[in-house]
Amino acid sequence: MKNEKTNWGNFFRIVFTIALPIAFQNFLSTTASMVDTIMIGSQGELSVAAVGICSQITSLFFSSYFGFASGGLLFFSQYWGARNEKGINRAFGLALTCMLVISLLFGGTAVTNPEFILGIYTDKEAIIAIGAPYIRIVGFAYPLQVLAMIVSFLMRSTERVKPPLISSILALITNFALNWILIYGRFGMPRMGAAGAAVGTLVSGIVNIIVLFIFLMKDKNTLVLRLKDMFSWQDGFLKEYMGKCLPIILNELFYGIGQMLINIVIGHQSESAIAAMAAFRVLEGFVFAFFGGLADASSVVVGKEVGSGHLMNGYQYVKKFAILCPTITFCICLTGLTLNRPMLSLFGLGADAMFYGKFMILIYLAAGTIRTCNYIMNSCYRAGGEAVFGTLLEIICLFTVSVPATWIAGMILNLPFLAVFAFIYTDELIRLVFELWYTRSGKWIKPVTELGRAALPEFKETLSMKRS
Repeated sequence: MKNEKTNWGNFFRIVFTIALPIAFQNFLSTTASMVDTIMIGSQGELSVAAVGICSQITSLFFSSYFGFASGGLLFFSQYWGARNEKGINRAFGLALTCMLVISLLFGGTAVTNPEFILGIYTDKEAIIAIGAPYIRIVGFAYPLQVLAMIVSFLMRSTERVKPPLISSILALITNFALNWILIYGRFGMPRMGAAGAAVGTLVSGIVNIIVLFIFLMKDKNTLVLRLKDMFSWQDGFLKEYMGKCLPIILNELFYGIGQMLINIVIGHQSESAIAAMAAFRVLEGFVFAFFGGLADASSVVVGKEVGSGHLMNGYQYVKKFAILCPTITFCICLTGLTLNRPMLSLFGLGADAMFYGKFMILIYLAAGTIRTCNYIMNSCYRAGGEAVFGTLLEIICLFTVSVPATWIAGMILNLPFLAVFAFIYTDELIRLVFELWYTRSGKWIKPVTELGRAALPEFKETLSMKRS
């Protein structure tokens, strides 16, 4: 323990060899869904707003299943550090089963009753009419999305970062090409508009999962998936998995519900405001996709160190990630603010929406930087084995500060849209104060492996000596 060193040189080596490829792959995966909103811009503000509302439904779906994927990542990374292949298999099978069930529920609703689910988010009939064909087709892609997610997490956790990156590149190219053909009716194909973008999303999802499974089946040296092990949840494993993952699952689910309530407020603003929000979500998504990938990467790095018994390494990595990622976020947001007009013009926005978009990016310059810091730290808590603190803090702040403030501002006081938008992020600064304290305390390190548990007393002693 005392010989463990994580100076900035070692840290950046980890960032460039593991974290950046994972972040870039996550960026490409999320970009594929954002391409629809960008390329539909030529169809006008209503189409942009409709696809934006559909993206909010997909975000709720993501929040409903991501807790299982994130919980699986916790076990994958720690078991990989301890080289426990059977444990990885069991965690993969359990996470996959839960995620597929959720995807069928959401996908079935989107396919059979798209008008109902869109009507929850907005009262604009014109937007619902454009969005219904889009979300109906995208509903078929939901099971493919969860398959790609859990397989990518498995490969990242076992330090195979190139296959998910390659599959994401091919999926993005497929999505872009089909969008260009089907949205605008090229090469004799019908001009499908938003529905064409949905077809591109569905086919690119098929390409993504096929490529991932090819890589997964060809590599027999790193890890072999066995059906017998994948569904052997006896011996207390199901209880252990749910004990660690339930707080994460509830965190993601309630976060999704909170965001849904905020999106309902946005969906009842003016059509220009809804379109501006759709464009902003794409730009925010580019930032968040990259740093969501860095958060996943930090989870892999921290989880591996904790699982293998190098607890002080894991502790020091979290502190460095919590400095690096917000710094880069601020630089990207500042660049986006400088280039706001050419970026927003990609979406075919009117004058009012362009005005909104510029000041939304300005607000996000501060709010997004803080949000990234909170997100990174919470992800690392989970990788270290602690999910309760981050969950309670995020949900309490969301439902006692951010959601009520946004709802009152938009639905009761009818404040100007930019004021409503600013209230979305009111909880982030409060969370930051508590998370900085908790990160420094080291109480979030709770290993699930024998190697990690054996090293815990020495880690606590070393940490106590550093503070004295």
